[in-house]
Amino acid sequence: MGEEARTVDDLLGTNPRTPAPPPTIGSSVIPIVNKLQDILTPVRGQLAQISLPQVAVVGSQSSGKSSVLEALVGRDFLPRGCDICTRRPLVLMLENCPRRPDEDGVAEWGEFRHLPGKRFYDFSKIRQEIQEETEREVGYNKGVSDKEIRLKISSPNVLNMVLVDLPGITKVPVGDQPSDIEARIRKMIMAHIRQENCIILAVSPANSDLATSDALQMAREADLTGSRTIGVITKLDIMDRGTDARNFLLGKVIPLRLGYVGVVNRSQEDINKKRSIADALAYEERFFRDHPVYRGLLDHCGIPQLARKLNQILEHHIRMVLPGLKAELNSFMVGVIKELRTFGEAIESRGEQGVILLNILTRYCEAFSAMVDGKSQELSTKELSGGARIQYIFQSIFVKSLEEVDPCDDLNDDDIRTAIQNATGLRNSLFVPEVPFEVLVRRQIARLLDPGHQCLLFVYDELMKMSRACETTELQRFPLLRRRMDEVLGKFLRDGVKPAERMIENLIEMEMDYINSANPNFLGWTKAVELAKQDFKSSQGSHPPSNNERPVPSGGYYATKTWGISSIFGSRASSGERQASRSLSETGSFMEQTPSTIQLREPPSTLRPLEMTEHDEVMIIATKLLLRSYYDIVRKNIQDLVPKAIMHFLVNHTKRNLHNAFVQKLYRENLFEELLQEPDEVAVKRKQTRQLYDVLQNAIQILEEVESDVLPQSSNLRLGADTTTGLPKTPTNSSSSVLSTNYSDSKSSHVPSFTVSSARRLFHSEEHSNGL
Repeated sequence: MGEEARTVDDLLGTNPRTPAPPPTIGSSVIPIVNKLQDILTPVRGQLAQISLPQVAVVGSQSSGKSSVLEALVGRDFLPRGCDICTRRPLVLMLENCPRRPDEDGVAEWGEFRHLPGKRFYDFSKIRQEIQEETEREVGYNKGVSDKEIRLKISSPNVLNMVLVDLPGITKVPVGDQPSDIEARIRKMIMAHIRQENCIILAVSPANSDLATSDALQMAREADLTGSRTIGVITKLDIMDRGTDARNFLLGKVIPLRLGYVGVVNRSQEDINKKRSIADALAYEERFFRDHPVYRGLLDHCGIPQLARKLNQILEHHIRMVLPGLKAELNSFMVGVIKELRTFGEAIESRGEQGVILLNILTRYCEAFSAMVDGKSQELSTKELSGGARIQYIFQSIFVKSLEEVDPCDDLNDDDIRTAIQNATGLRNSLFVPEVPFEVLVRRQIARLLDPGHQCLLFVYDELMKMSRACETTELQRFPLLRRRMDEVLGKFLRDGVKPAERMIENLIEMEMDYINSANPNFLGWTKAVELAKQDFKSSQGSHPPSNNERPVPSGGYYATKTWGISSIFGSRASSGERQASRSLSETGSFMEQTPSTIQLREPPSTLRPLEMTEHDEVMIIATKLLLRSYYDIVRKNIQDLVPKAIMHFLVNHTKRNLHNAFVQKLYRENLFEELLQEPDEVAVKRKQTRQLYDVLQNAIQILEEVESDVLPQSSNLRLGADTTTGLPKTPTNSSSSVLSTNYSDSKSSHVPSFTVSSARRLFHSEEHSNGL
């Protein structure tokens, strides 16, 4: 390590030969975050929404970002140049590893995530690897990428923290850089610093206009309240003579809750002359101590002060967000477990195949029956589903549609009168004949067949929808099995439709074959004629018809609706006289004309009754009363029996026998391998999801191990504000614990407190076994 390392130790207060200082604040939970970074890195793309606590370093090109980071590490390891040097985010995990007295050799090294197990003891090799890894991703031009490089540095000369070095803000493209390079870099920076778990380290050079600093402007855009931004003012030693950054350091120009720290950077000449960081830190210390303005602001100046401030702020920030982080990981784990269940385990033996197939078939049929019976665990609150939809079809569509039908809506008075006269033959009708009534009522009963068939098809469609909705999670793995099950189910339902269809036809035919006029609910002939006469008389009294008018019954039974079926008796003929005249003109000489012979007109091909008598009017009204009465009896029977037929032959038959059909058609040993064949992408997704599950489980376990130490403990202590860090103060008599507090805007009154030894024990017990 030489003189440089010893000097850095002295300046940062980490020299092992000096009396042991109080435990480093960040030695407790910051290593936990470092470890979480390592664990979550392999699945970072899948956990993009989970943000770990870290410090993002933001600044324009040549603002001194690299010098600040190297000073915090105490070694030269970052690429240098006059153009853009940081072209990919560099996640820098600093881990304080105190040198043991019996340890031989070098005590500090770097290790890249993309080169696990390979330690770099030569920090110039680290710089070279950063350059080469950058070029492997973005080429040799000056392009940028948001793919991170992860580097862990273990050293006794650093304090625990996680830093992200982001590309410097640039204005003008250089070399082969794309024209939108500024927009790309700003988008990359904002993606990091907008995360609530990110502390922003805004680096601004003192030899430029600090009020218009790009870093501070972007930080203000991402952190509106300034509660998680630390300002760093670099190059204080080269400000114009007679000027200083006192007001900025005190937060009087652009206030930041976490305050500012001023530092002195190594110049390019110092770097070229290989001036050591230890010499630079010593020069910085003398500069601030001897400066007439800054010597009164030593708590706001210097790399050591910045390191302690960052360490403390990050420590408290981590302690505050870890419980929420654990809850977020647990929430994500629930989704991963659910997804993992859909993929199941890889199937090894034929015996396992049989068990899995039978289990899938059984659970599918159970889910189908539960949906029909309304016992599904996933009941919707937005719309009807399952058996409720079938019930709606029966009651709100089928039954109500039949109730709205008037059996006389497609029969006019002439049709009924013609049917009655045809039934009387040579005699005049004294009563309503049975034959025309039965003919007319059968025709109306036949109209009920189509609605019954439509109801059956509606229920069939609903069962098909339910079959797709009750797909089990295991079934998603096997698309061929899913298709074969659809085929079996479709044929099974179609087979069930046929007997239901025949039963509905039989019900209609039964009603048509026997007109039961003895039904106690039937109006009857005598009562119908009596009511018809009363109705006729009342209509004559309220509206006496003229010689050329026929009374038209209205209201009550006679309100008609359009069914859309043409008259069962065809079109009407014209008046008898017109027909007779046309017939006479069409008829040739019937016989030789003689003066004494009266010639009759030939009857027309179509004859209709000519005169409407009072008796005819009564008979028509009575016939309509009888039709409506008997149709209502049949309608109620059909409304009751058609749903029963559909339930018996289709719905309940499916519930009872679908599982047997599946077993007979699909549960065959020679089909196991074919039906349970997984697509290649399922195996890949299972492997990825399993890896994600293992990573989350490991991360949650780590958080649970430190939970008792990290979570706030009840305390009634009143804490004041620490002006050096922007954090509340710690009671001075708490020597056995590290700085314990909450942010001023915390909603909790608890003060987090834990011992360094327990946190170190929890972290270091797995440190060497897991590595990076």
